[in-house]
Amino acid sequence: MIAAYQKQCQARVDAALEALLQPPRAELQRLYQAMRYSVVNGGKRVRPLLVYAACEALGGTPERAEGAACAVELIHAYSLVHDDLPAMDDDDLRRGQPTTHRAFDEACAILAGDGLQALAFEVLTDPRRNPRDAGLRLEMSRTLARAAGPAGMVGGQAIDLEAVGRRLDRDALETMHRHKTGALIEASVRLGALASGRADETDLAALAVYARAIGLAFQVQDDILDVESDTATLGKTQGKDQANDKPTYPALLGLEAAKAYALALRDQALGALEGFDAGADPLRALARYIVERRH
Repeated sequence: MIAAYQKQCQARVDAALEALLQPPRAELQRLYQAMRYSVVNGGKRVRPLLVYAACEALGGTPERAEGAACAVELIHAYSLVHDDLPAMDDDDLRRGQPTTHRAFDEACAILAGDGLQALAFEVLTDPRRNPRDAGLRLEMSRTLARAAGPAGMVGGQAIDLEAVGRRLDRDALETMHRHKTGALIEASVRLGALASGRADETDLAALAVYARAIGLAFQVQDDILDVESDTATLGKTQGKDQANDKPTYPALLGLEAAKAYALALRDQALGALEGFDAGADPLRALARYIVERRH
């Protein structure tokens, strides 16, 4: 089920992203090339899938979620461009291709990331791609801003940089990953629910539990794959976290315990959806996919 659903959602969001990433003027050609390269250069599109799936779980249509689906992927792509820079993780490979600063140059990569971040909020406030209720669009924009900024993803990256070479306990490691990786995943689910126009506080609370569990499970599985997989399969440098002496769940808990924790988080996510009908099956399938994926 998830493969077909993933293909369908990928086709939808990729077409929308392609339309957004066309240069409006000739002198911006190179900048938009770098932006497009950073977005359409592969990717699992997990976050847009979560947006669509959460919207559909509450009876909304994919069209209502298109702006949010594009926005979360643009924010995700911007974060990867900046994370890969020499001043950050200094990576040469992303999705099996040279990172943006290698394919273009460092200054162009910084501007491309900046452009993608700004474009995300332009898209999310566009009434043609989102609910027409301005108050709802404002709440969606606030949700994404909080997840992307110092209270979320950017804050998590700052904690990550400070943690290199230090031994974090389990609570500190979880705090870092709930910010760095989990915040945008949690926002994706909330944005989809809000886009449906049908979410009540009970729905949002249950989906928040689901999203919090899969957001952490995603990072735990990433840490496991950094140990078990290989560069060709991952599309990025395998073993980089260990080489850089970064704190990870396998390093802290042991590999088998980390795997057990990922499965427990999956089960927690599935439990949060018990009150939802079959419309939430794509969310259930995504919870399973996140801990079963091999790249």
